[in-house]
Amino acid sequence: MAYIEQHTLQASVPVRLGLIGSGWMGAFHGESIARRIPGAVLAAVADPNVESASSVAAQLGAAKVTADAADILADPDIDAVIIASPARFHADLISRAAAAGKHVFCEKPAGQSLAELDAALLAVENGGVHFQIGFNRRYAADFQAAKKDLAEGIVGEPQLLRSLTRDPGTGSIGHAARIPAWTIFLETLIHDFDTLNWFNEGAEPVEVYAVADALVEPGLRDQGFLDTAVVTIRYSNGALAVAEANFSALYGYDVRGEVFGSKGMVQAGRPTETAALRFTADGLSADTPRLNVELFRDAYTDELADFTATVRALRDGDVPPSGAFTLTPGASDAHRALAIALACIESVQQGRPVAVPARAAAGAAKDGA
Repeated sequence: MAYIEQHTLQASVPVRLGLIGSGWMGAFHGESIARRIPGAVLAAVADPNVESASSVAAQLGAAKVTADAADILADPDIDAVIIASPARFHADLISRAAAAGKHVFCEKPAGQSLAELDAALLAVENGGVHFQIGFNRRYAADFQAAKKDLAEGIVGEPQLLRSLTRDPGTGSIGHAARIPAWTIFLETLIHDFDTLNWFNEGAEPVEVYAVADALVEPGLRDQGFLDTAVVTIRYSNGALAVAEANFSALYGYDVRGEVFGSKGMVQAGRPTETAALRFTADGLSADTPRLNVELFRDAYTDELADFTATVRALRDGDVPPSGAFTLTPGASDAHRALAIALACIESVQQGRPVAVPARAAAGAAKDGA
């Protein structure tokens, strides 16, 4: 008896990704690529600390390891790169990757000044490559549900918005002296700025007023360390937003968002790990997440899955995936959030409201791919 011939669709060629930066976040992204995203392959890992790169590659099955990101950028077998290096290298790596024809996923911030970011995004545009920045909150299920309601007009016109980030802590920050200046705006609240911009899509941030202090580690205040901040943002449609952050929430990792509009209100996020509540003689309690990769594990995976799907479509000549609302954070989103963060720094330094610079029309003409 002979086999019955079956006609099946040929499996798509995997998207081959190169990881630049094998630190804690880079290693987690590498794990997502290797183990949680079908159709993606972690093909290479680059890090000046070659022992770190080798360790990540060995654990995740990446065939190529290098101390120099240039090797990945020159590799014709690599479709795209994941940039998870320290922030000071992001803009240069984006430019070099785009010039090499590699699609780019970059952790935030994509640059440390608007000038260097604009130069990198111009390289992306000139290279005709897809660019995505790692604003993972957009991929969290509850934040997407809120965005869907907003896109459908259920809440009406946004009037008041709120976003907060409270990092888990113990009441002190042992490594505080090693945290770079202005991290609270450039690497923490920048997520909240993107969330507010996304929730208030179609409006531009025009002015910010920021106050910040060292309330967790007051002994480092004179060194310029900041661990607590509140920011108000005024938008072009008249909406007012508040973003707040603190580096030491004793009860766990707490990220939430809210939009109050002319027809109602929508909220996203909760400080508890699940909706389960515990009622005992000691009172009411609930488990809380302690790490960003616990709270946003699925979101971190889904943002890379989105990136991979778009890269595959562009490579294979297909139409990139789309949804019912704007999801993928691209060039203009990277610029808008960084512009707010930098305006916050200026506001704190000068003790007054500061205008948020708009992106030049030529630079904003082309976004994402």
